[in-house]
Amino acid sequence: MTGDDATTAGNRDGSSGTVEENDDIEYGIDDRPPIGESTVLGIQHYLTMVGANIAVPLILAGAMGMPGDVAARFIGTFFVVSGIATLAQTTFGNRYPIVQGAPFSMLAPALAIITVVTAGGVGAGDWETALLQLQGAIIVAATVQVAMGYFGLVGKLRRFLSPVVIAPTIALIGLALFNVDQVTQTDQSWLLLGFTLGLIVLFSQYLDVKHRAFRLYPVIIAVGLAWGVAAMLSATGTIGGGHPGHISFAEVTDASLLMPIYPFQWGIPEVTTAFVIGMFAGVLASIVESIGDYYAVANITGSAAPSEKRINHGIGMEGLMNVFSGIMGTGGSTSYSENIGAIGLTGVASRYVVQIGAVFMLIFGFIGYFGQLIATIPDPIIGGLFIAMFAQIVAVGIGNLRHVDLESSRNVFIIGFALFVGLAIPAYMGNFETTLEFRDAVGVEAMIASLTETALVTAGLAGWLEAAAIAVADTIYIIGSTGMAVGGLAALFLDNTIPGTREERGLAEWNRIAEDDAEFEPFWERWVGDDESSTDRTE
Repeated sequence: MTGDDATTAGNRDGSSGTVEENDDIEYGIDDRPPIGESTVLGIQHYLTMVGANIAVPLILAGAMGMPGDVAARFIGTFFVVSGIATLAQTTFGNRYPIVQGAPFSMLAPALAIITVVTAGGVGAGDWETALLQLQGAIIVAATVQVAMGYFGLVGKLRRFLSPVVIAPTIALIGLALFNVDQVTQTDQSWLLLGFTLGLIVLFSQYLDVKHRAFRLYPVIIAVGLAWGVAAMLSATGTIGGGHPGHISFAEVTDASLLMPIYPFQWGIPEVTTAFVIGMFAGVLASIVESIGDYYAVANITGSAAPSEKRINHGIGMEGLMNVFSGIMGTGGSTSYSENIGAIGLTGVASRYVVQIGAVFMLIFGFIGYFGQLIATIPDPIIGGLFIAMFAQIVAVGIGNLRHVDLESSRNVFIIGFALFVGLAIPAYMGNFETTLEFRDAVGVEAMIASLTETALVTAGLAGWLEAAAIAVADTIYIIGSTGMAVGGLAALFLDNTIPGTREERGLAEWNRIAEDDAEFEPFWERWVGDDESSTDRTE
């Protein structure tokens, strides 16, 4: 089935209204390009998230003091989990073509856990103890996420989400990442970054009409050419080992061919209540991000806005895959915004393509050479890729404003306020490296100490108050460090409390093009349903 004869997600005309097809989409969500083309396109989708999916395990491994050979296996496990989580989400979950990978939203509580454990606060204080505590916290917190999704709690938020809320939320996915290390590091190679970015823009925007390859493969061609130039300059000694664009081939040749990756490979997870509470704050931030991603991919593909049922199944499946990631021993799993930007650049929104890419990531995760080869992609190249991807996502968010009345002062205020606090508060939280530093800044321990000195608080009650205060402080820090969570929650509150008509807020138009719950079929309805209805179902 090709893009010419397949029914795309943008061609729905259901009870909820008509959705305009996006002419820029080469392959719709339900399309299945030829296997060879799908393979290259699938790997391209995964290339867009490689930098982030390697950065998270490297940060965690460094914080834990993990040995180098173990860290390589740790990174491989992240790719295996990413592949399986993507297959599960695209097949059994929301069925959107979104890659699943290591979440930055859960990085803050993970680092807090590691800091406490390695400092000797819990257990033996080594990297293995820290990792087991991290696994336990993720598994328990994610179990609550599973319940929130499949019991329909998250989907009920949909009725409170208007374009006034969604537009700044999606825009902040990209805006909040403008200062990632791959872009703003002090020893940046702007020539290599600019070369990579220039190639992506050249292929995707100028030459896309010249040849189909430039339209479909701008990312993989640009990254390949930039990597080739960096490799040649490194091999000839033009750029030395201290240069940010230098590529070390010794790291690839020294890698193991195969790495053993299996459940509970580091041991049986351990559970500490305080760590679970902190990790759940990260899970909440991840949920907000994922809902924004769902709306973004629907918008960019010209599909109907996701239904309550689709959102519930997406979040529920993310919870299950977070539990799975804890069992495998990684730092969690969530929807990735990077490949949504790739959809906008390439016009390839095929679920089948993303699934093919997931299979390759799953296989490559066991091959040490592959992980090390991917790790050789220099930060400037990743930075150029990120600028193109994140800029695309910002534009998708702003595009939602076409549904609202921009002459309304309430709308202008809400949108501007959400964008500002979504950038300002995370910038403030960036002053603190961990939740422990933030606790000290707000004086949690000092407050508890002063309370215990009064006759009104007993020793037992003081313990409960301290645990509650720490949980609140950690939650504020983690959510406050996530730009789209801050901006999205601010817009959600203001849009639903400041008076405004449905037409003014864009809800009238939004509901007209929204997906009806009946349009989304869970996997058991598609695979185990009655024979009469199954004849009309597609992959």
